Amino acid sequence: MNQVKIQIPSIIENIRVIESFIDNSKEEFEFEDDIYGNIMVAVTETVNNAIRHGNKFDKDKLVYLSLEIEDNQLRFEVEDEGPGFDYESLPDPTAPENLESPGGRGIFLMRNLCDEVNFLDNGKKVQLIFNIVNSQNGSSN
Repeated sequence: MNQVKIQIPSIIENIRVIESFIDNSKEEFEFEDDIYGNIMVAVTETVNNAIRHGNKFDKDKLVYLSLEIEDNQLRFEVEDEGPGFDYESLPDPTAPENLESPGGRGIFLMRNLCDEVNFLDNGKKVQLIFNIVNSQNGSSN
């Protein structure tokens, strides 16, 4: 099992730190280009939500990001220090009445880009799971 962790203050400019973390992880753990874009969008969106909605831009509150690689899975966990949220009662962003709404698509995006999304600790922690193909198995697309 390989694991990497970082923490950042809740400042929106720190999304750049998260992008670098993902780039460095891609190099270190050699995950495939075909999921790299999905990972970048899903993880940065999750961290953005943690900064914006969880910690309410409070620079004294931290966002924690970890990446664990085990059993052909990449598991990212993003945790904030906010009160959590009711992730089961979110409006459907694809419903006609919500199509013009400027927000509300982040979790929809996450669920469509990841193989699995789990909300833990009342929504304060989000797990993003990506299945990977072990390149040593000789698998190809």
